[in-house]
Amino acid sequence: MPPSGAAESPSAGDQLSPPEVAPTTLSRKLGAGDGAAIVVSNVIGSGILIVPAFVADLAPSPWAMLGVWLLGGALAFAGALGYAELATLRPRAGGEYVYLRAAYGPLAGFLTGWTSFVAGFSGAIAAGAVGIAGILGRFLPFAADSSPIYSLPLPFVSLTLSPQSVVALCVIAALSAVHSAGLGPGRMVQNVLAGAKVAVLAAVVALGFSLGQGSSQNFSGGDAVALGPWALALIPVMFSYSGWNAAAYVTEEIRDPGRNIPRALLVGTAAVVLLYLALNLVFLYAIPIGEFPGQAVRIGDAAVERLFGAGAASAWSAASIVMILASISAMVLAGPRVYYAMARDGLFFKAVARVHPRSRTPVFAIAAQAAWSGLLVLTGTFEQLIEYTGFAIVLFAGTAVLAVFVLRHRRPTDVRPFRTWGYPVAPLFFVVASFLIVVNAIWERPGTSGAGILVIALGVPLYFWMRGRRPDRR
Repeated sequence: MPPSGAAESPSAGDQLSPPEVAPTTLSRKLGAGDGAAIVVSNVIGSGILIVPAFVADLAPSPWAMLGVWLLGGALAFAGALGYAELATLRPRAGGEYVYLRAAYGPLAGFLTGWTSFVAGFSGAIAAGAVGIAGILGRFLPFAADSSPIYSLPLPFVSLTLSPQSVVALCVIAALSAVHSAGLGPGRMVQNVLAGAKVAVLAAVVALGFSLGQGSSQNFSGGDAVALGPWALALIPVMFSYSGWNAAAYVTEEIRDPGRNIPRALLVGTAAVVLLYLALNLVFLYAIPIGEFPGQAVRIGDAAVERLFGAGAASAWSAASIVMILASISAMVLAGPRVYYAMARDGLFFKAVARVHPRSRTPVFAIAAQAAWSGLLVLTGTFEQLIEYTGFAIVLFAGTAVLAVFVLRHRRPTDVRPFRTWGYPVAPLFFVVASFLIVVNAIWERPGTSGAGILVIALGVPLYFWMRGRRPDRR
């Protein structure tokens, strides 16, 4: 292994740990449609039902607001193009971990994997599970009850067990068990949930325009929009689009990755962009843009109620549970592939690299993620971690797409089954926009961003400790 922070050769990045660490390999059973379903499920969560209100506050004109969502979609698609090249060049599990390791060295790869584990995937899973418990409380009041059953004080936090946390833990455990059982059951559940999510949202759009109580007058008017606030609105929009790269994490389990990974990333991302634009249109049809900021917490709920009446609220709540379940399922599937890849390279706990001989899934990686997500539920720290490290999602994605340039310069003769369309403009567009978003986030919220940088930096000593434990370092 080269010195920390130094770039490795492609062959070193692709070597596995000794056979006893990973006696069984992952199985290529997923197709392009499965990958696209993972992208759609990972991206479309509660964000699209909340964020439009914040965007409208910064861009209080219907077409200016839609323009921000269109630009964000173009950025996401540009990023997907870059990832498609990287994933076919390095067709391994792990996503950014693999690309950053190959382009910038093992430390850079480890830090993105560390952030994914401690907050990126685990924090989002915990938040989604608690959200499901809260919505379920509409039908079963005890599910949303946060009254402590038992509390265990610890030095910095307390572990608190409540009916709400029990429901959340059951959600995490159930989906983790499904995805541990094998790609067959996991694929079936994921595709059914993804299909149900798209069907629900498409029905809201179609029925909203055909039968809903809205007004086309809502698409006119609005206030003048300055360039500064309009550009600032891109930040929450890009966070809503995060997850467009989800299929890259399971590259090692996709058949014919040179062909199917680009299809999964590009089709999945394009579908999300179209659905997001359609949803924003139907939200505007239901609610005048001047009233959006007042619906900042539940813009999706408010739009459905305006369109179909108060009686539709229960049906929408039930549909919301299914949509959030789809997002959690996608993250339970994708996240462990990052930790598995790190462990296989000797940069995470050895057991995490093990693949079950029958299910052919990284069961220890899935269990580790479930355990940490459950701990975040019990401590209630997932909200802070997500807030602190939110900018890191954009940072690591931008750095990964920058690796397209680095690897083309360093390894120009490597076989690339897919080459980024519009190179160098498309990936450069994404990289520059990503770094501007990160700089703006740090400038606008230095305290929160500083806490996030500290969380990421805590991975540095852990990296050196993990690296020192490798057999080839003794």
